Amino acid sequence: QVQLVESGGGLVQAGGSLRLSCAASGRTLSRNAMGWFRQAPGAEREFVGGISWSGGNVIYVDSVKGRFTISRDNAKNTVYLQMNSLKPEDTAVYYCAASTPLSGMVVQTAAHLYEYWGQGTQVTVSS
Repeated sequence: QVQLVESGGGLVQAGGSLRLSCAASGRTLSRNAMGWFRQAPGAEREFVGGISWSGGNVIYVDSVKGRFTISRDNAKNTVYLQMNSLKPEDTAVYYCAASTPLSGMVVQTAAHLYEYWGQGTQVTVSS
């Protein structure tokens, strides 16, 4: 059974930075595309960005482009989300997810196409 564990969330002032990590255990996810999603109170879960298994394809939602960076270390079975210039509207629970290996080259934006999910980590940005 695959387990994804996010860490690195917390409280930060607007303009600050946080780095989220998503560590996988159970089996290697080096052939899976990985995604980051977030969900604010009362809102739908939103795709933030994702990275293909090789790291060669990385996409972001427009609202975070230029501020967030996704990377992965397949040797450590870990994916990262570097968040800079944080804004209060970035406040949410952030989740990492792994797509099926069959679609490892393609970064999916739809949540239902992801097979495994972490428990989430809270990010709060104060103004």
